[in-house]
Amino acid sequence: MGFSEHMKKASLVGAFFVSVFWHVSTLAFFCPPPGRLPLVDVARVIDGDTLRLADGRSVRLIGINTPELGRDGRRAEPYAVAAQRRLQALVNASDGRVGLVVGRERKDRYGRVLAHAYDANGINLEASLLAEGLGFMVALAPNTALVACHQRAEQHGRHERLGVWRKQTPRSPQSLRQGGFTLIDAKVARVERNRSGYWLEMDGPLVVHIPAQAFDAFDLRTLDALIGKRLEPRGWVVDRRGRVAAGQARWMLRITHPAMLGRFR
Repeated sequence: MGFSEHMKKASLVGAFFVSVFWHVSTLAFFCPPPGRLPLVDVARVIDGDTLRLADGRSVRLIGINTPELGRDGRRAEPYAVAAQRRLQALVNASDGRVGLVVGRERKDRYGRVLAHAYDANGINLEASLLAEGLGFMVALAPNTALVACHQRAEQHGRHERLGVWRKQTPRSPQSLRQGGFTLIDAKVARVERNRSGYWLEMDGPLVVHIPAQAFDAFDLRTLDALIGKRLEPRGWVVDRRGRVAAGQARWMLRITHPAMLGRFR
């Protein structure tokens, strides 16, 4: 597909997306594919980070978590529909076909293929969505090959206050009411290490767990020096109420890559 045709199709998704096309395409090329990829047909875009292929496989995109669509009577999270529609537009602009690079961990617990997706011009779809503020960068070991470029893409969307970053601000541990993906802003009150890993106790009912299996990705000396620092960790918070002893943090956030600890100050 030629460049002019790509631009023509991109224009169909709205003036906002066209206005950021140049920024997004430049950022997305920071995540170049490892050579020419065979293209596979996409049957359906499930949501902003999940595809159903024509061969029946489901693909969960690596490196991004988009807002959840409404299900089981729950409302869609802000920008969930926008992320789904944008991914659909990107797939359509690639003639309904994408190239896939499967992660080191090939499938998730739901049986979905874990992969990076590229359009026919070699533009990384996760980076495109992140640069437009339509999802959050996530780094889950061992599928962390594109963390650096995904961080740069998200930084663009955040700096420009696009999409989710128009209103998104990190939360305090005290404000947590349910599990799920979230960004936190809190100070490290205590650091402990045991056989299962590092435990960063935050100034609130939250502990960040770095499992021992993930130590190779971290500078452990830096972890020891985090007491008193403010972090912006992100990930899927788990409610441990009823499963931990009195005095232990109700909420736990498990992290396997330094990028998920966020900025510290």
